Amino acid sequence: MDASLLAAVLSGAIVALLLTLFGGGGSVLATPLLLYLVGVRDPHVAIGTSAAAVAVNAAVGLAAQARAGRVKWPCALTFGAPGLLGSLAGAHLAKAVPGNHLLAAFALAMAAVGLSMFRAPGSPGDPDVHIDPDKALRLVPVGTATGLAAGFFGIGGGFLIAPGLMAATGMTLANATASSLVSVTLFGAATSVSYAASGLVDGPLFLALILGGGVGVLAGARLAPRLASRALLARRLFAAMIVATAVYVLWRATAGQA
Repeated sequence: MDASLLAAVLSGAIVALLLTLFGGGGSVLATPLLLYLVGVRDPHVAIGTSAAAVAVNAAVGLAAQARAGRVKWPCALTFGAPGLLGSLAGAHLAKAVPGNHLLAAFALAMAAVGLSMFRAPGSPGDPDVHIDPDKALRLVPVGTATGLAAGFFGIGGGFLIAPGLMAATGMTLANATASSLVSVTLFGAATSVSYAASGLVDGPLFLALILGGGVGVLAGARLAPRLASRALLARRLFAAMIVATAVYVLWRATAGQA
């Protein structure tokens, strides 16, 4: 295995570890790792490849959450179906944007992810929430807009999806986090298919990311209980790392060094 594939395995492990520990937000590091650790030269290839890996990781997590009965399927699908169309539109738009400009926008989205993670969890919510016409009318436009952003920036969008589900339905954070994986899977798959159709997904790097992701999930499962007592502090330290990475990506993009 050459150095770039080993670096991709390491990148996949890092992203999956952080996703396991902190949920939404971890996937935004996939593209910077592919660019600056693995050495991918084209930002579009980095975004397309990372979106494919995020979709697979989210699908694995969704299966586990579904077995545990935490996924509110009617709400999740009402949010995700229109968002799927939005993500396809977002990916189509992003492929027409020059690489450095796209990375600059991506960096701003990363900063928004990091800043959103500094907030402490809100109210517990309703664990018995059910879909109704009023909730559906709130879910559809929010899902469409979130899918558009996820497709354009090539990120799973979990940091947007879970709060959107909670705001539109009043469900608990645990249910929103689990249900958000439906949309993360759909949006990541749609984005990566769009990029793959344009030859912008690197197959070997994708497989290496998935291989590393399996290791990261196992490591995260072991570490999670140890962080439970300091979860908010750890989450905020991780958020600070995302913001710092966003600043670095923005500097590289504006300096023409993507």
